[in-house]
Amino acid sequence: MNLDSFKMFCLVVENGSISEAARKFFVSQPAVTRQIQALEEYYDVLLFERTGGKLKITEAGKLLYPYMKAILEDHERAKEALSNFKGKYQAQVCVGATLTIGEYLLPRLLERFKREVTDLNLTIRVANTQEILESLAEHTIDLALIEGKVNDDSLIVEKFADDELILICPVEHEWADKEEITIDELTKERMIWREVGSGTRMIVENALEKEGVLDRIVTSMEIGSTQAIKGAVEAGLGVAFLSKMTVIRELELNLVKEVKVKDFEIKRELWLALAPQRFRRQGVDRLLEFFRTHNGL
Repeated sequence: MNLDSFKMFCLVVENGSISEAARKFFVSQPAVTRQIQALEEYYDVLLFERTGGKLKITEAGKLLYPYMKAILEDHERAKEALSNFKGKYQAQVCVGATLTIGEYLLPRLLERFKREVTDLNLTIRVANTQEILESLAEHTIDLALIEGKVNDDSLIVEKFADDELILICPVEHEWADKEEITIDELTKERMIWREVGSGTRMIVENALEKEGVLDRIVTSMEIGSTQAIKGAVEAGLGVAFLSKMTVIRELELNLVKEVKVKDFEIKRELWLALAPQRFRRQGVDRLLEFFRTHNGL
């Protein structure tokens, strides 16, 4: 056995395909198959089986995977530590962020970070909350910035910033010049939502449900892009709740209007999450400290 065997096994698990693992490792499919068979012989268990023509990981394979992943991660951290010792330190850190943070807050934060830290290579992945948490669980990202509380005891989670969700409407809308509206008036307008799985949507739905109006809200459409939602509101296709940091420019240019809702505010905390590690890489610690001291809001 060798590290290549571990890498191929993990790639097959993560991609659900021997052919895809072979492509990513730049080897032939038989080479991957041989490495998997060698692991099965060594551990005397079946790691994968084919059901209905599809490759499926066995219970033994599920049990082995986190150990193989941890070995590979410890190996990478060991290489990084020795490179640092030899004065050739150039860390790689992958940051995951939910869509709103990734599109509007993270660029400002990282621009500031890169001015202070030049010997750290960053990779960014932006996706919705569910996908980012899955990436964190699979150890394909080092840390995550997330909208909405994370209820997962297997992760280290801490608050790193505050945000407010506001209601916006078209500039020609009847609400545009009102000082405020009532919560019941929301049921008379069409709501433009973020996609299912979005942290922003879950927070808004929970707040409206507490007020007893969620079931009466009329849905105009669902859009998986904050920028597209702003365009839809500008075009008069409905109203929407969005993070205030995402609409600062549009409010200043009078492209949309903020609408106050009487006795109703949606405040949220933005969270930083990472998986516990026996030997956390120095680059992750440096970025973590930066996020703790520079929230950008």
